Amino acid sequence: MSRFAERLEAVRDRVRATGRDLEEITIVAVTKGRPLEVCREALAAGLRALGENRVQEALPKLDALPEAEWHLVGHLQSNKVRQVAGRFRLIQSLDSLRLAELLAEREGGQRVLLEVNVSREPAKKGVVPEDAVAVARQIGDLLPLEGLMGLGPQSADPEPAFRELAELRQRCQDASGRALPILSMGMSGDFEAACRAGSTMLRLGRVLFENPVP
Repeated sequence: MSRFAERLEAVRDRVRATGRDLEEITIVAVTKGRPLEVCREALAAGLRALGENRVQEALPKLDALPEAEWHLVGHLQSNKVRQVAGRFRLIQSLDSLRLAELLAEREGGQRVLLEVNVSREPAKKGVVPEDAVAVARQIGDLLPLEGLMGLGPQSADPEPAFRELAELRQRCQDASGRALPILSMGMSGDFEAACRAGSTMLRLGRVLFENPVP
């Protein structure tokens, strides 16, 4: 078993310890700054979903590894829409109606998540929670909206924020009448709290690529 596979199994053990079924959760290996051979190691260990933060780093990897399901998890700038439309399995970081309109002009079938600044931290991207229901309904009229994405707070217990995001997803579903199956929350430092709050998708980098093998 490779060291990556050992780390992955350790993560799965920690997910199981939260009481969640692994079948309910997709692990996205965030490969920002990682070379292609490391991406291939993740695929060889059985992961299919790989995530990238920066468009300019992602595109050569998409070309080299088309068998992966690529996710854009970092901020999308409007001047990069032309490059990404239709290229990613999922754009997780859609954070405005204007970006949705630009994407829809290029590729109306692009699957997206709405990023919500559920931690209410000024440095973070995303719509404010108070606007999420209205913006989700508008985006869902333009693109296949599949759920919500958010980051936990850096200096506080993340679980209340994650639970708020889960409640927001339910409100968005109720308001629009559309199913939103994906709740993307949880990173290397807080994924167990995210699992307890109902996450269906984890975005993991350091814990898969750098942490010591248990």
